[in-house]
Amino acid sequence: MDVFSDPLNRQAFLDGFAMILKLTAASALLSLALGLLLAACRVSPVPVLRALGAGWVHLFRNTPLTLIITFCFFGLYSAMGVKFSDDINVNNYWLAVVGLSAYTAAFVCEAIRSGINTVPIGQAEAARALGLTFSQNLRLIILPQAVRSVVAPLGSILIALTKNATIAGVIGVLEASSQMKQLINDNGDAAVEIFAVFALAFVVLLVPIGYGFSALANRLVVRR
Repeated sequence: MDVFSDPLNRQAFLDGFAMILKLTAASALLSLALGLLLAACRVSPVPVLRALGAGWVHLFRNTPLTLIITFCFFGLYSAMGVKFSDDINVNNYWLAVVGLSAYTAAFVCEAIRSGINTVPIGQAEAARALGLTFSQNLRLIILPQAVRSVVAPLGSILIALTKNATIAGVIGVLEASSQMKQLINDNGDAAVEIFAVFALAFVVLLVPIGYGFSALANRLVVRR
């Protein structure tokens, strides 16, 4: 642990994981909101909305995340002039969040849609018979049950998102993997030690999330 006895190295380690957490938190919230909207589109009675939802899912699920993050920088920012801040670090952070959210929302959408399919169709028909609109039916009857049935898959998506946040380094965001590479470059003789510390930190971070979502899923599961 000689490398991490240096305060600068410890600070780089902490800063890298702090950035991972910030990327994950912002992207999780945005992808959940967008995923819910896309899931609603996928089960909508309007053909255009169904096509829009299906197109988004197929596009982003089958496009490498590195390509999406790179497009956010060279496409949205460099070519199209989309800018979130004059500070390049803040701007790159939000470009990474946009890419991560767009990509992850496709998986959130499919998880929620699978939950919607577990809700008995008779409940939707009963709601329509009572005069509820599609949006009311979805919001009040279907989604509350669907989300409860997919807590565990959503936990897996959150874990994947946390690991995927390391891709943000390709556009200059100083997250954990970027800091690890820099530390290895500066301390090549301690590469194994540095890698082990960063890998262990991810395990310590992600294992409790997995167990937590599993416990929550067991508690909220809909008994039929």
